Amino acid sequence: MLGVRASWWRRRLAFRFAAITGPALVVATLLTPPSAHAAAADDIRINEVVTTGDVNDSIELYNKGSAAVDLSGWILKDDNDGSSYRIASGTTLAPGAFRAFDVHAAFGLGSDDEARLYLPGGTTLVDSFGWSSHSAPSWSRCPDGTGAFGAARLTLGAANACGGNGGPAPTAWPGGSSVTTADATNVFGEDLSGLYQEGGVMWGAQNSGTLWRLVPDGSGGWRPDTAGGWKSGKTLRFPGGSGSPDSEGVTLTGAGSAGGVFVASERNGDASGTSRLSVLKYDTGGSGTTLTAAKEWNLTADLPPVGANLGLEGITWVPDTYLTSAGFKDGSTGSAYDPKRYGSHTGGVFFVGVEGTGTVHGYVLQDSGAYTRVATLDSGMTGVMELQWEPQAARLWVVCDDTCNGQHRTMKVDASGAFATTAVYDRPSGMPNLNNEGVSLAGADACVNGTKPVYWADDSNDDGHALRRGTVTC
Repeated sequence: MLGVRASWWRRRLAFRFAAITGPALVVATLLTPPSAHAAAADDIRINEVVTTGDVNDSIELYNKGSAAVDLSGWILKDDNDGSSYRIASGTTLAPGAFRAFDVHAAFGLGSDDEARLYLPGGTTLVDSFGWSSHSAPSWSRCPDGTGAFGAARLTLGAANACGGNGGPAPTAWPGGSSVTTADATNVFGEDLSGLYQEGGVMWGAQNSGTLWRLVPDGSGGWRPDTAGGWKSGKTLRFPGGSGSPDSEGVTLTGAGSAGGVFVASERNGDASGTSRLSVLKYDTGGSGTTLTAAKEWNLTADLPPVGANLGLEGITWVPDTYLTSAGFKDGSTGSAYDPKRYGSHTGGVFFVGVEGTGTVHGYVLQDSGAYTRVATLDSGMTGVMELQWEPQAARLWVVCDDTCNGQHRTMKVDASGAFATTAVYDRPSGMPNLNNEGVSLAGADACVNGTKPVYWADDSNDDGHALRRGTVTC
């Protein structure tokens, strides 16, 4: 009994020391002898804490071990034993995986507070971290799982920003410096966002819940298709015909538009104060002016919480053939990605970009409506507005708007099996710092003298134009 009481005082003194010295890691002494269960539990670390800002109070856990750990029933607390958050049954964390939990409904994380992790039952402490000021924007452990906590960029659900900006130094745009308008005056107005070029068709997603089908205007730009009911774009609805998706991004799979057009939405415009982070599939073959989603994958519960207008902004599809040949590692299993594990799906992985966290998440969207997150990437930027897979160069483009001065990044799967930044590009020098939320690169068939067109969608419709055209190296 004396030994238990002494151990309790050692933990109590450690907690008080953390409160005095500021951000510090407190590792509790377990009161039970080492066992297989305790060893697995000890691999789970509090890795990032967010207490203020655009993201709700959140605590991220990281598995630094070599085996998956079942977190069902584990307890998160602040410095008050009277309030707690219970992790849902069936929650597991793969080796090397990150998982953020929104705890704001159970308790708030204050400016002088503590995050504590317990085994089921809430009595055996696994890990804790105390701080004496709000995160700005994140308290992050560097290196992940083992290092000390410090202020860093918010990366909930991904590796912490321990190495500066997460990529090489920015270089000049890899193409022409000049940019011209690519639409007539005031055709679209504000809020044109995601773009995707399919040969002689450009698909555009507008935040008002409108999908555009654009065709060449004969001058290197685009105009609305006047056939098939597309003249003013088509109104989008959720499954069943309800609501108004805040459509931000658009992409196709290897089947082209015949296999469905996929739209990323961050909320329902009819309930604009609530996040609804969804991928919606539309059949665009009809002649009506309204499109009702054939399927919805609502990812809200699986992603770190963000403000209702800070959710999914970009979406793109990467084929399984590239991922398997590049040795892509499945974040849900910690082993090589195996498409057969997921049964019938689209033959690839959808990557979605989150504005509020600057992270990119990869999902297998199964035909059944189920989904599995297989990757979370730190973009190295404060926000992600657009994603584009460029098959000719086998690279993923990650794009920010005027918030990041129009920065573009490219990523590829590296030797570890994860997507890593390969280049950071400034916007073309001839383009002002516009609110570009959409980017689309032409295909290899449009390559002339080593360059091909690239198009941007300006959400603010500056000077009455929402589309602009430049060039990029092939």
